[in-house]
Parts: sequence; structure tokens; C-alpha cells
Amino acid sequence: MNELIPRVGNYKKLLSYQKADVIFQITFEFCSRFLRNGDRTIDQMIQAARSGKQNIIEGCAASATSAKTEIRLVNVAKASLRELLEDYEDYLKTRHCRQWEKDSKEYEAMRRLGKEHNDADFFMALTATRPAETIANMAIILINQADYLLFRQLERLEKDFLEKGGFSERMMRLRKKNRGY
Repeated sequence: MNELIPRVGNYKKLLSYQKADVIFQITFEFCSRFLRNGDRTIDQMIQAARSGKQNIIEGCAASATSAKTEIRLVNVAKASLRELLEDYEDYLKTRHCRQWEKDSKEYEAMRRLGKEHNDADFFMALTATRPAETIANMAIILINQADYLLFRQLERLEKDFLEKGGFSERMMRLRKKNRGY
């Protein structure tokens, strides 16, 4: 690649992507195991989880030529995961299950695991033996962590844009450089 169109980053190295991938896999498993076939919530939850992950990929791919598109897509990923968060909270409420309080031992243990691990296999091994209430709570904590990572990613994208500009600014700089200005 050249100065005009930089090589885009490897989205698989982004913690936000890794977390979103874990959330997608957990959500797919959760919906398969605990929701009845024909329940429209299945499609909604899986699509929200997929959108969270896929928009990070698409935003990363668009970053070479459009900071605006990258920022918009990362924000769409964030919004999709927030929608999924509400679905998990609704699941717990409508089934009269407990949502872990922020100071509970379960919440703190899961928060620590979420901070230490971004490997889907690690979390899928945990979900294989857990009941729906536990998995929903695990997903809620992971979604909140992904939301924070995406917020930080958006802050970084804003800072990078303000400091370096975008595609149009690179074009202008290169054109001036080519003309000897």
C-alpha cells in the first residue's frame, strides 16, 4: 500500500472484535439451547450479536478511505450490542431470574474473567455446563465490557481524525507534496 491508502488494521487483534466474537458465539448457543423454535427473539438476538461483530470488521475495512464510515460502523456495532444487552435483561426479567448485582461475587468473578480472557473457546467451555440464568448474566457482563471497549475505540478514532485528518486530507497533502509545495 502507499501513503494515500494505508494498510488497514487487523480487526482480529482488536479487543472489541474479540469480545464481540465471544458474545456472538455465546448468543448463538444461548438461543439454540434456551429459546423455543419459532420465537422471533432468536433471530433478533443472533442478528444483534452478529451485527456487533460484523460492523467492527466492516468499519476496519473502510478505515483506509473513510474515517466517517469507520466511526459510523463502530457506533452501529456498539448500538447493536446495546440492543442485545436489553434482550438478555428482558430474558431475565420475563422469567423472574436474578440479574447479578454489580457488587455480587458472581458479577465480580465474571467481570474478572471477561477482563482476562477474550478467547471464545474459553467461554464456550464455561457455557456448556451453565443454566440459562448464568449464561445470560455472563453475556450481560461481556456486552458491558465490549461497550466500554467500543467507546474507547470511538474516542481513539476521533482523536486520530482530529490529529491526522482523513482520506481527503491525505489526498491534499500528497498532491501538494507531488507539486513541490
